[in-house]
Amino acid sequence: MSLESVKDHFKKWNREDDVMEFETSSATVEEAAETIGVMPAQIAKTLSFRGPADKDILIVAAGDAKIDNKKFRQFTGIKARMLKPDEVLEQTGHVVGGVCPFGLAKEMDVYLDISMKRFESLFPACGSTNSAIKLTPEELFEYSSAKEWVDVCKGWAEEPSEETVVAES
Repeated sequence: MSLESVKDHFKKWNREDDVMEFETSSATVEEAAETIGVMPAQIAKTLSFRGPADKDILIVAAGDAKIDNKKFRQFTGIKARMLKPDEVLEQTGHVVGGVCPFGLAKEMDVYLDISMKRFESLFPACGSTNSAIKLTPEELFEYSSAKEWVDVCKGWAEEPSEETVVAES
């Protein structure tokens, strides 16, 4: 049912046939990357959190990014608390491993982390543990009805080099 709600969601843009279904699992970033044949960072993972004023929120981030608790608190004003699997299913209509910002059971605020902007193509799940769709960052923003791009993750940016260049005189 969840996969069908996502396909229905994409009918608005005539993209329902672009939803890919796999014989193997794409439930984790690593499985999805291997199944699709892309870098894990290109998997757009959807994380569900308890939001401010009890309105739950979704953060979609690159596969190699991790939530930065300090940045999350600065953005939302509250501590990052992920939903439990049964709460995720109730709020999104999707099982863990297939959670995406499309075809949601309940209205939720969706935010996209800037960690995904470095890619031309991203691959979010489509409501099941063996599905995905190829989207540009702009399409992901539009199709998810995201509120805004945010900076709430860490671990994905290239670390500055500790080497220093000494100019010879």
